[in-house]
Amino acid sequence: MGQSHIAEKLSRGIRADIPEVAAAFLAEQPMIVVAAADAAGRLWASDLVGAPGFVRALDDRTIALATRPDAGDPLADVLARPSRIGMIALQPERRKRMRVNGAVAPDGNGLRVTVDQVYSNCPKYIARRHVTAFEPHIERSAPQHATELNEHQREMLAKADAFFVATADAEGNHDASHRGGNPGFLQVASPRRLRWPDYRGNSLFMTLGNIEVNPRCGILVLDWVTGASLQLTGSAQLVWEAETFAIGAQCFIDFTIDAVIERAGPGPLRWGTPELSSANP
Repeated sequence: MGQSHIAEKLSRGIRADIPEVAAAFLAEQPMIVVAAADAAGRLWASDLVGAPGFVRALDDRTIALATRPDAGDPLADVLARPSRIGMIALQPERRKRMRVNGAVAPDGNGLRVTVDQVYSNCPKYIARRHVTAFEPHIERSAPQHATELNEHQREMLAKADAFFVATADAEGNHDASHRGGNPGFLQVASPRRLRWPDYRGNSLFMTLGNIEVNPRCGILVLDWVTGASLQLTGSAQLVWEAETFAIGAQCFIDFTIDAVIERAGPGPLRWGTPELSSANP
């Protein structure tokens, strides 16, 4: 891809410890997204919500989360025992994000993460939005399961300006990443097929590299206004076509859906109208 020199430079920012600025950033967040595999090996991305401070660094290698996925979440059983995990903290109002990869174990009613990788990403493609409501006592609706998208779900995806991706390498090390763009960039080809363009990022190819060696993939799409969520798991494939360059992308990702989980709103955390990124093609 001609980006090795950029990757070599930026890879120096990947740390095995948690710097003070990263610890402070985590403590401010009301939401994180985690990525892990279920007992069948399917990858899922799940959002965890709490009052700022529910994610905190205990020391330079350990992060405590004061919550776990609820019983309706596909990662509830997985994270009740030691596992590998990917995690991303996104702060839309400041267009900042930070990723953490490592090992997780249950800790009382929460989780404890031992970090292997800690690094921040650039602000590109993040829509700015602000929290409008945080009602932690709202119980999320029961999950609705399916193997393909219905009309309402297809409309939700077509309107999305952001989603989260769960991937893993060949050894099962997980990663959670963010993808953003103008509404419509997440294309619904059929009730079981999605496609999205991959815009140029930090040149480290964490997500694309994982998909290249392990096609299993999970997607989380949030309805930021209502707090509803849509979780998909399946397999992804990189598609190298010349037309991607015309729309400012490096390649397409084709995603085949195996399972769908919808949680209708309202959710405990809700956000306002987005200000789309000027970096969006």
